[in-house]
Amino acid sequence: MAAYSLEDLAARLDARLVGDGRCRIRGVGALASATTDEVTHLSSASYRSLLPATRAGAVLLREADAAACPTNALIVADPYLAFARVSQLFLVEDGLPAGAHASAVVAADALVDPTACVGPHVVVGAGSRVGARVRLHAGVSIGERCTIGDDVEIRPNAVLYSDVSVGARSVVHAGAVLGGDGFGFAPDGAGRLHAIAQLGGVRIGEDVSIGSNTTIDRGAIEDTVIEDGVKIDNLVQVGHNCRIGAHSVLCGCVGLAGSTTIGRHCVLAGGSGVGGEHPVTLCDGVTLTATTIVTTSIDKPGVYSGSMLHNTHTRWKRIVLLLHGLDELVKRVRSLEKRLPEGRR
Repeated sequence: MAAYSLEDLAARLDARLVGDGRCRIRGVGALASATTDEVTHLSSASYRSLLPATRAGAVLLREADAAACPTNALIVADPYLAFARVSQLFLVEDGLPAGAHASAVVAADALVDPTACVGPHVVVGAGSRVGARVRLHAGVSIGERCTIGDDVEIRPNAVLYSDVSVGARSVVHAGAVLGGDGFGFAPDGAGRLHAIAQLGGVRIGEDVSIGSNTTIDRGAIEDTVIEDGVKIDNLVQVGHNCRIGAHSVLCGCVGLAGSTTIGRHCVLAGGSGVGGEHPVTLCDGVTLTATTIVTTSIDKPGVYSGSMLHNTHTRWKRIVLLLHGLDELVKRVRSLEKRLPEGRR
């Protein structure tokens, strides 16, 4: 088990240490439950009341909270970021040896780096390339002409259709599907729907995280593009020909209609959706709160909401009934306004 002195952690994090630098840290914990050999963090004022009683070996916190800390303190500008970096020190990877498992099926012309780990029942298609130190877990399927960059990890049963590229250090979690056909159909005169061939691919940038059971469709003509540093949660749907800008975040159950463009450093909270009659673009720096639906483009950074707050069931039903009569109410108000003298409207 890995162990680090607080002196070592302080140097790694460029933190100011208050306390015993010889204290050994063997893991991370929550502020309320961390033990004497664990490090925790105070990143939000919401948890400040828990600080005086913590039994952690050390707390990552800001200068303003140091006086109330009853144990060793590592003082940093951003405790949450520092905690993320510390957590990586204690990550234990699954035992997946280098080389290909006997049950793996690798096409004769596929290029797999000898340091890559190819687990049980993995399939690597013709013309694909798998980079150095890649980890392909059990049941992963890599289609034809795919490119997997160095240090990528693809978790069990994820599927990459043909013509998908994944940039270095990215992670694809279990059950994700990259490069499935976009949802494109053309009706004929009789109303029958005819599939439009999806001839593009999917390009995933570097340092991207794609959650479990997320689907990213291939482009109809050009590629669907996920830029560097994007983080996508579980159960997200990204339609064909979408483009997601660098370092944006898509939380669980977000849905993007085809040809949507999301700018850089955007945050789409859980259950939000983007799509309209025409392709929708969100500029850089847009945040959508949970379940917000956007049907037209946004060209100004900021926080946007488009759903109603919850209420008691009885009151909610009354509100809905009133909404149904809103158009009639507006007509009546306008009619009354017309009766007012000009100066009083």
